[in-house]
Amino acid sequence: MKKRSSMESLQVSSVAIIIINWNGFPFTLQCIRSLENTLYPSFKIIVIDNGSTDNSLQKLREAYPAHHYIGLAENIGFTGGNNVGMAYALENGFDNILLLNNDTEVSPDFLDQLILFQKLQPNAGLIQPLIFFNQQRKIIWSAGGKYNSLLAIPTTLHDRKTIDPQLIPDRELDWATGCCLLISKEVLQDVGFMVPGYFAYFEDVDWSLRMKKKGYQIFLASKAIIFHEAGASSKKTHSEGTLSATVFYLHARNQIFLIRNHGLFPFALLAFGYQLLKYMVWISYFCLRKRFKKAKAVLRGIKDGFQLNPESNTPLCP
Repeated sequence: MKKRSSMESLQVSSVAIIIINWNGFPFTLQCIRSLENTLYPSFKIIVIDNGSTDNSLQKLREAYPAHHYIGLAENIGFTGGNNVGMAYALENGFDNILLLNNDTEVSPDFLDQLILFQKLQPNAGLIQPLIFFNQQRKIIWSAGGKYNSLLAIPTTLHDRKTIDPQLIPDRELDWATGCCLLISKEVLQDVGFMVPGYFAYFEDVDWSLRMKKKGYQIFLASKAIIFHEAGASSKKTHSEGTLSATVFYLHARNQIFLIRNHGLFPFALLAFGYQLLKYMVWISYFCLRKRFKKAKAVLRGIKDGFQLNPESNTPLCP
């Protein structure tokens, strides 16, 4: 007998669950399979295929034909893909939107817990669950984020710590991870979509800070639990290491974008100095390890971070 959802006695709001797929068929398949066991009674899965070349879209449609699929001609990034999905959700009248990484698996009641928390916190802008590593399910991947406004440094709470989830309380955050977050249609219409120019990385920090400037709060709903593979779409083993040069390019560029968008003068100058010093350490390390593609990627990221428009309405592809 299937366990009843805790939301059945409350007014149920509809949720569009948006999953971005980019050449990640096995992960996306497992994510959807996990969602099939969700207890929450009113949700729709929307898969945005970001120009995959591995026939993911067709295989997913064949495996789960009941869900909605949107195929894009090219990879427009995490920001662009999610913005397409959120626009579809608004056009089709969903009350809430859940962004969910394709390399995650969820607890059956995670969505009940997120929606229940939202009903108790009417000023919530973004709500994220407690996230554990999928392969090591007692180790925390994210319990939300703090943000050092002086140095423009985002950090993750309880990163890689082993803590009983019952000991982690709900709490207000500075930023919520884009791995999994819930937003209402009203907040989305007020604050707007993710800035497409970020493409991937730090876009969730930027979005959270924009919401806080509008007066909304960001929360961790600790009773909602999911599991994350962490970096499945960006990890690849090759001669230059596991993470690609593109990841380091985006980190360098988008960190500078973040300072330009949210840095506090005159502390932004200190933040720029700190980040540039960090990047010089990265470049020196990569050169010593003969990982020259990564060294060049960081240099290009620094240059583009200062030259490109961090508020670009089109994805700034790597």
